[in-house]
Order: sequence, then C-alpha cells, then structure tokens
Amino acid sequence: MRHFFFFTAMLVASPAVALDKMTLLLDWFVNPDHGPVIVAQAKGYFADQGLEVEIVAPADPSDPPKLVAAGKADLAISYQPSQHLQVAEGLPLLRVGTLVATPLNCLLVLKEGPIQTIADLEGKKIGFSVAGVEEALLTAVLGNHGVSLDSVELVNVNWSLSPSLMSRQVDAVIGAFRNFELNQMEIEGVEGRCFFVEEEGVPTYDELIYVANSESMDIMKIRRFLRATELATQFIINHPQESWEIFRSTSAELDDELNAKAWVDTLPRFALRPEALDAGRYERFERFLSEAGLIEGLRDVSLLAVDLGTQ
Repeated sequence: MRHFFFFTAMLVASPAVALDKMTLLLDWFVNPDHGPVIVAQAKGYFADQGLEVEIVAPADPSDPPKLVAAGKADLAISYQPSQHLQVAEGLPLLRVGTLVATPLNCLLVLKEGPIQTIADLEGKKIGFSVAGVEEALLTAVLGNHGVSLDSVELVNVNWSLSPSLMSRQVDAVIGAFRNFELNQMEIEGVEGRCFFVEEEGVPTYDELIYVANSESMDIMKIRRFLRATELATQFIINHPQESWEIFRSTSAELDDELNAKAWVDTLPRFALRPEALDAGRYERFERFLSEAGLIEGLRDVSLLAVDLGTQ
C-alpha cells in the first residue's frame, strides 16, 4: 500500500463558510520548487479563494499524472516534456498552469574534472534517471558538439545523480536540477558545472506545470487555485526572506542548508503569470520530440495546453 504525506489546509475563513475541496498531487517530496503552493497554503490564499486544498506528495513520482487522468485528483504537478509523451499515449491530460517557467535540467559534470567541454564526453559514461525524454535531450546537447549518442555509455543511476558523479562512477549526468544538485555538491565540498540544455540545442520549455483531466476539470475552481498561487508568487518575489521563513516553518525537514540555497536559486524561475500560456513553446517541443522519434506525428497545442483565462 502506497503511503502519502498530507498537508492540511490552513483555513482562515469562518467555519460556517463551506470551502470547495481540491486535491493537488506533487511531482515529488515537498521542496522549494513548490514554493508558491506551500506559501499560498500557509498564508491562507487558497482559503481566500474559497478552496480547501489537500497537498499530497506521492511515493512514486510517476503516479500523479496517471491518477489525475483516472479522475483520482483535481491537479498534478508534472513536467512539460512528460506532458507531450503522456498526451501522445492517449491520457486525457491538459496543462492548465505553469509553476516553474524555465528549464531546470542540465548536463552536470565536475568543475575541476576531465570534462571541460561537451565534446570531451565522447567515449565517456553519462548517468541518467529517466529513459526517453532525457535521452532526447542528451542527443540534442551532444549533437550540438558533434558527439553522437552511440559514442557514449549510458548508465542508469536511478535517482543517485550527484553521488554517482562525485564518486566518479560516471563522467556526467543528465537530469540534474541546477537549483539542487549544484548546491548539494557544493555542500559536500565538490563543485559541479552545468551545461544548460536550453543553451545547447534543446527548445526552451516549462519545467513544472499543473495538469488536469481534460474531460472532467472544473475550470473556475482551477482558476481560483491559480489565482492563489499567483498571489503567493508575488509575495515571494516581493518578500524573499519572509517567504523563506514561512516555507521552512511548515516542516522541520525543509529547514536545512540545501533547501535554503535552492530557495534562492529557484525564486526567479517561478511563473509570474501561472495561467498564461506560451503556445510556441509547446509547438516547438512537440516538433522536437517528434523529430527525436519519441512521439508519432504532431498534436495541436489545444490538445496539450490551455490558457483558462481565454476559455
């Protein structure tokens, strides 16, 4: 039986006022990437919008979009690259908002190690966690420097990205988040260096998005949810230190050096207009995945993502 961690909504409205319940499934355990959600909860922005939001961190990070597609939750935090694959597979999922509006993924190497350029990776070992999208990203990044995917050895290191690099089990890792793994390595006394995928031939994309069931979503309820997270993001930008204090106070596990560093690095990447949609990003990334052979054909942006404010 899977276990979940629950964060109970902080209600500021009168007990006599019934709040609409929503369930949000996170992509992973609570971390600074989820700042606007946690701050919106703590400051009562959800309750102000008439919502009681249950925030659930899953045991298996691959489950949330599937559960939303099955009608088991209102929203899930997912990834734009995954959204293209899941819709191509037939899941009734629609991007309804953006949480982190820039890529976080990077190709990570040791700063003082033997890999000083991407071309140096020819014949070397590269660690990864998730097959499919990461291989497509790696193919583009390597190809930008004349290196073929066939000329490197791929090693599945599961979720042990920075440890496998620091122990020199591999020469580089793809899938490392620049706001976490770099800080984790620094804390361990080992400096890393990121090659940013969006600077190396990969179309820019939204790293973290909110997805809903396209067949059963409650548009107005979701819009209220996004309004609350927009207000929280505004508060975070205007009051970075105070918002960090609020965030870390919600759980003892969040109050450490790694999360403090990651908070600072994540803050400028939050979507200031979470409801707004950049359709071009979805068109370009759909084409990128199709050309990489990960999906067949091309789907219209309307089947992948929507700006609910235009509905």
